[in-house]
Amino acid sequence: MTKSKTIKGIIMTAMAAMLVFTAACGNNGGNEGSAGNGGGNNTATNAPATEKPAENTDKKLSGEIKVDGSSTVFPLTEAAAEEFRAVQPDVRVPVGVSGTGGGFKQFCAGEIAISDASRPIKDSEAETCKANGIEFTELSVAFDGLSVVVSKENDFIDHLTVEELNKIFKTGSTVMKWSDVRDGWPAEEIVMFSPGADSGTYDYFNEAILDKEGIRNDNISFSEDDNTLVVGISGSKYGIGYFGYAYYEENQDKLKVVPIDGGTGAIAPSYDTIKDGSYSPLSRPLFIYVSNKELERPEVSEFVNFYINNIGSMAGEVGYVALPDEQYAEQAAKLK
Repeated sequence: MTKSKTIKGIIMTAMAAMLVFTAACGNNGGNEGSAGNGGGNNTATNAPATEKPAENTDKKLSGEIKVDGSSTVFPLTEAAAEEFRAVQPDVRVPVGVSGTGGGFKQFCAGEIAISDASRPIKDSEAETCKANGIEFTELSVAFDGLSVVVSKENDFIDHLTVEELNKIFKTGSTVMKWSDVRDGWPAEEIVMFSPGADSGTYDYFNEAILDKEGIRNDNISFSEDDNTLVVGISGSKYGIGYFGYAYYEENQDKLKVVPIDGGTGAIAPSYDTIKDGSYSPLSRPLFIYVSNKELERPEVSEFVNFYINNIGSMAGEVGYVALPDEQYAEQAAKLK
């Protein structure tokens, strides 16, 4: 009996010792994992550091980010806004389409956080921003190929030269019929369509094709809405107009794109010719401009970083050409 009690006592003592040892090892192991330096009494100090990354990752934002500007850039920004909504559903990102010039007017007045632009900001616009204390960051987001289009019913145009485009659209031109453009073409009146003067597409066409002489205002319909231009051109056998490649691709069942000869042969816009620059002189970069003050808002910073880090994979889906990866890395670096 005495022997049994003695053995029992020894076993209980050993078990107690093992429990103490195990607890001690468990505490030391926890400290090693938290402090990363082999131990110490830093459990309380390191606990917040361990939890903080998860808190930042899961942080839900709210608020409104106003965007306006280019109708050409609109599909890109709208796609980014929709995808961002899945990540931050309480952040509203309304996107307007007042044209590049209209967007810059609001942007430089401090009325919107982001301006979509299908051309770089003009010196006069930058001066207005400066006068109003609006500092900004310019970010390239994709490539576009401004596309010259005619109706599917047009059976005589196989290509146009830059010089012929100039004759058709420039201010002061006396060209009225297709036969005035090239011998053998029908003696039918040319029906012209163009984005409005507030559009970056208008500005780019004026610069690249018309040497900044301006677009004529006789026998031509202007609209800031590219869909309105699509309807007008597709409904007129002798019509012609131009807009971003995405709108041609979206409506290629009722429009015919015209290859353009810029001096090295007629080339049609495509993902490859836009990206490698051979579709010249109508390949162009697209931009967003972000107010630096607005970037201090966490929801704006989060959205713009999301935009730059993801728009490359979205660009092709909405009819544009992604920048090379290294260029997106350069844009992301600007935000740091």
